[in-house]
Amino acid sequence: MTQQGNIYYVSGIDTDAGKSYCTAWLATQWMTQGRRVITQKLVQTGNTGHSEDIDLHRRIMGTGYLPEDREGLTMPEIYSYPCSPHLAARIDGRPIDLERIGSATLTLACRYDDVLVECAGGLMVPLTEDLLTIDYIARQGCPLVFVTSGRLGSISHTLLGLEAIARRGIPLHTVLYNLYPPVSDSTILDDTRQYLSRYLSRHFPHARFLEVPVIGQ
Repeated sequence: MTQQGNIYYVSGIDTDAGKSYCTAWLATQWMTQGRRVITQKLVQTGNTGHSEDIDLHRRIMGTGYLPEDREGLTMPEIYSYPCSPHLAARIDGRPIDLERIGSATLTLACRYDDVLVECAGGLMVPLTEDLLTIDYIARQGCPLVFVTSGRLGSISHTLLGLEAIARRGIPLHTVLYNLYPPVSDSTILDDTRQYLSRYLSRHFPHARFLEVPVIGQ
């Protein structure tokens, strides 16, 4: 199997950062540039038989279900309990098959120009008892798309994440500043935007900083 497309991992500052929304938005932006883009859910928890995050991706992307969705390539591991993957796997009594996930990702990269792999929860969420999400990403050697927001507390969470990313040598491709759902305090929203933009320009000058608007779903 020869990989042709690019693989990007999408993670965020916490569970509620809006990764699914932002993953779908970014995929849509790239599709408008003529790129063949597909999304994958690294591990889906809280579902049975389907991935609600992939469902959201397809609605926003306007593609409907894709053949790869029906093949299970975009949702290779699904667990019933809505929690971190290591706990969900323990509750369901089925270990996470990292080889299966990796094989599915590579298959998608052979068919598409770009694969956006949405991770579960925040950057440091454990995939297994011995492996954090961020360390799985570091092993793959692929660029990261990092999702944050303008909520109170986001600056600290974002900077902690960026330090962990830099420490592991993960190439930071893009930081997505998510405006959905809307934040009522525009003072904090605007200052957080400006602060993070300045921080990135100093410490991650090659990374892009994009604002994700509120869009219809």
